[in-house]
Amino acid sequence: MRTRAAADDVAIPVGSDTIHGDLHVPPHAVGLAIFAHGSGSSRFSPRNLRVAHALEGEGLATLLLDLLTAEEEAVDEVTGGYRFDIERLGHRVSAAVDWARLQPELAELAIGCFGASTGAAAALVAAAQRPVSVAAVVSRGGRPDLAGNALAHVEAPTLLIVGGLDQEVIELNRRAMRQIQAPVRLEIIPGATHLFEEPGALDAVARLAADWFRRHLEAASAGDALP
Repeated sequence: MRTRAAADDVAIPVGSDTIHGDLHVPPHAVGLAIFAHGSGSSRFSPRNLRVAHALEGEGLATLLLDLLTAEEEAVDEVTGGYRFDIERLGHRVSAAVDWARLQPELAELAIGCFGASTGAAAALVAAAQRPVSVAAVVSRGGRPDLAGNALAHVEAPTLLIVGGLDQEVIELNRRAMRQIQAPVRLEIIPGATHLFEEPGALDAVARLAADWFRRHLEAASAGDALP
């Protein structure tokens, strides 16, 4: 496998707080995918790093975020009190979208949000809060249902990817689909569990995500809309 080039450590202000992320911009990038990680995870998640590497190989810039500050992470490890604070997490994904819009090397790139587990809800909240800026959403093993009323305000085409053996999450995704008014598709990876640890499962996720982002981000850059 091709070695992934080093990413830039970036600091993103969110009110009086600061969150950090790893930004990787390949030559001639065609879009930017902002990653929102799930409960108890971080920008160093090996699964999301693997997906990010695949997206970079398809010409997409990636920004992997730590949605909690170091102090919040320390509290969350003990209490779990922040990992389900979807309003807080969604607001921070929105802040990352706003930050990207102000960066000269990113300002012209169409933006997509990739969310895993509870991060999928945060990505969808951000899409609802920034309908002009977020052009596509991908959820991996996500809990889109946790986005609540924000689902009805999502305008970005949304791809929901779930493992075929993750029956409870499949049903939660189907319920969320009924609330999303934007184009939405559910892809079920046969034989995969919640973490997509089975051989080939995560590669399938990466292929689906890359295809979805390239299709919709390139269309957004061209001023077109796709179903």
